[in-house]
Amino acid sequence: FRSQLMICAIVGLATAFPGGAPSPDSDVILRSEDVRPDGFDAKLEIANGINEQRSGDEHGNIKGSFSFISPEGEHVQITYVADENGFQPSGDVLPTPPPIPDQILKAIEWNAAHPSVE
Repeated sequence: FRSQLMICAIVGLATAFPGGAPSPDSDVILRSEDVRPDGFDAKLEIANGINEQRSGDEHGNIKGSFSFISPEGEHVQITYVADENGFQPSGDVLPTPPPIPDQILKAIEWNAAHPSVE
């Protein structure tokens, strides 16, 4: 079983990188990391248009953003906060829930105005 798994992994890597695995530093335009006792700052810019930056504090809170060009040529940017409330991304390309229908909103308001008596 292990040999089959290893063969699948090698075939997968060969398929993912037909020209060979990319060198980690070959396309890096900018890379900076500043780690301090009170937090950190990091930036990465790659020649293919991928950009990423993040900063964190001593409490584990992180703010950052990343951007790239989609296969359709669209510029995609995501900003995020990761703190005690979890990971909170925002960006135009992220799905949003549909609006709540008026009938449901009216029912919620009515229920709030008329609590059940138990």
